[in-house]
Amino acid sequence: MTGAAALVKVLKEQGVEVVFGIPGGVVLTIFDEFHRSDVRVILMRHEQGAAHAADGYARSTGRVGVCVATSGPGATNLVTGLANAYMDSIPVVAVTGQVNTALIGRDSFQEADITGITIPITKHNYLVKNPGDLFRVLREAFYIASTGRPGPVLVDIPVNVSDSNEVEDSGEGVDLRGYKPRLEGHRRQVKLAAEALNGASRPLVYAGGGVITSGAHAAIRELAEKIHAPVTTTLMGKGAFPETHPLSLGMLGMHGTYYANMAVSTADVILAVGARFDDRVTGRTETFATAATIIHVDVDPAEIGKNVRIKIPIVGDAKRVLEALIAELNEARHEDWAAEIEKWKRDRPLRYDAGDGELLPQYVVDKIYEVSEGRAIVTTEVGQNQMWAAQYYKVAEPRTFITSGGLGTMGFGLPAAVGAQIGNPNRLVIDIAGDGSIMMNIQELTTAVYNNLPVKVCVLNNKYLGMVAQWQRLFYGGRYASSHLAGNPDFAKVAEAFGAVGYSVRKKEEVVPALVKAFSNRRTTVIDFHVRSEENVMPMVPRGGSLKDMITEPPEKES
Repeated sequence: MTGAAALVKVLKEQGVEVVFGIPGGVVLTIFDEFHRSDVRVILMRHEQGAAHAADGYARSTGRVGVCVATSGPGATNLVTGLANAYMDSIPVVAVTGQVNTALIGRDSFQEADITGITIPITKHNYLVKNPGDLFRVLREAFYIASTGRPGPVLVDIPVNVSDSNEVEDSGEGVDLRGYKPRLEGHRRQVKLAAEALNGASRPLVYAGGGVITSGAHAAIRELAEKIHAPVTTTLMGKGAFPETHPLSLGMLGMHGTYYANMAVSTADVILAVGARFDDRVTGRTETFATAATIIHVDVDPAEIGKNVRIKIPIVGDAKRVLEALIAELNEARHEDWAAEIEKWKRDRPLRYDAGDGELLPQYVVDKIYEVSEGRAIVTTEVGQNQMWAAQYYKVAEPRTFITSGGLGTMGFGLPAAVGAQIGNPNRLVIDIAGDGSIMMNIQELTTAVYNNLPVKVCVLNNKYLGMVAQWQRLFYGGRYASSHLAGNPDFAKVAEAFGAVGYSVRKKEEVVPALVKAFSNRRTTVIDFHVRSEENVMPMVPRGGSLKDMITEPPEKES
């Protein structure tokens, strides 16, 4: 068979039903083979959008997302999306076309060394020069992407390999001698962790995205309820533990809740699961959780001790380790600890002042949560919109809050929403966006409209690059250097030009009716919420500060 047919065969055996991409010269045979098969192709309007859509599909379904691009600029346009997936440990397989093997290295038309370019931002990558290697490589790519700590894998296929009609399937399985992820936690380490938790008076569970990846959300809940430990999550971990649960502390870190950051700072034992102690979580690492014995469970041994000192490391799959750990734990209540946390929650809740008539972004997110009944799949762009969504949209189940964590990629939310809606056709999918971020991939409105996707885009339009402006307000004397978005279009009219439904909202009393109308239709819809321009995301830990250094009000408002 041809190399293109071999690709389709492997996609089918891997259960792939949809790919996201854009055709070009050296992948024409591949797209022709797609056209003759029942693999669904979602034609995106930019390759970056294809990578983000594959990413959103993967996060929301738990399956590998697939994107396809041509050589040269098509391949290089995938780079940001692959880096985004790599930073957040998302299983994506990217297939790129390449010039004929005889032309590689000659600066040929639309040639780029995409394997060289993506070495630092993929879990692994391949350049397939021999047609006989194609089946093996493609199967390895899916295996590597989806096992251990997931991540993106790129397969670069020269045009003469995809066009070759002499590709044979040997039927061999995947056998990578140097790649054997450890899934079972060491028994002795599990016992040490159990002893520490059984002896704790102020235990805390700190859950990251790895809990969702491993399907360990039920185990986290069982453990927390057994020992009555409060649970805080990272941005990537939202949904690992129900934020409606009494033990939930919400998100920790730079824009985390006051009570989550205080709990981390005063806990005596912290069980960190599937998290990597990112700088946005820890603040100044020298001051992070200095009173605590830290237990770190992660499938990737490279993360253990990378950023903070760990007393009890456990390498293994989060679900398997937690199940083993639960069996060793004694039931406990920790009533004094619970009472202290409840006091923090009462005294320092997330709050905003919505009484002066101006439309506040926090109020909008609150109402999005209420009208959707907390049951939507939410994607976000990046910036203030992202943090307000993380703070005020309470997530109760995994794979329903999809955001760019490690890379912080503006323009992620809309194409990710396209991927999530494709993967979950009967769910309400909402992109909470900013007026800065939405402009970076707004062309994907066409993709949503053409494919009849009822994605809802809620733009928190404050006329600024919001997080940049916030930092400039607080730390640069209020000098808005290149952050005022003068000249932005009317997003409701832009939506209509794309064939979507568009609404413009300026008053509080208009918010709920607009959301009800938008959520009840089955069309791509954009709501342009004109919100207060100089609102800040609070609390905030200044860069380089410790979690206890939270700013809860802008300096001019502090009493």
